[in-house]
Amino acid sequence: MRIISGEWRSRPLVAPKGDTTRPTADRTRETLFSMLTSRLGSFEDLRVLDLFAGSGALGLEALSRGAAHCTFVEQDHLALDALEKNIAKLGGKDRCDVRKSSVLSMGSALKPADIILMDPPYLSGAGSVALDKLGRFGWFAPSAWISVETSIKEDVEVKGFTVDTVRNVGKARITLLRPDHD
Repeated sequence: MRIISGEWRSRPLVAPKGDTTRPTADRTRETLFSMLTSRLGSFEDLRVLDLFAGSGALGLEALSRGAAHCTFVEQDHLALDALEKNIAKLGGKDRCDVRKSSVLSMGSALKPADIILMDPPYLSGAGSVALDKLGRFGWFAPSAWISVETSIKEDVEVKGFTVDTVRNVGKARITLLRPDHD
């Protein structure tokens, strides 16, 4: 597992020990960031939210590409250990906020995110539940792009969000969504 592009390109990442966390494969990450780059153009000065963060590979990739800040949310102790090692190894601590909690226990946002990267446990439905809750708590900027990685057997449909595109990559499905505007 490595950073694909940007400031930290080709730098290796530590994966969490054990089999509780399933890191996003390089190929899936490359596809996701290609999709986001074609829509955003640049990650410069954007705020990122990496939910179910695991090793932090998604948020760290966004930071490597120029994002201003990333908030990582993870509750598993082994994943948190890997995440903190990766942040320290890359020297990105000043642009990171690590929340050691469940995604579903987060309260109201202080600042909304421009990019939300979600990689919940496959076949759990946790991504849809988190989207619904965090949308009501102001975590998503009006122009936000939201990525939810699921199993190819799962669909993501949540009231208040419109699916922009769905792409299958191996065993993973990437769904890009936008918040609806009332």
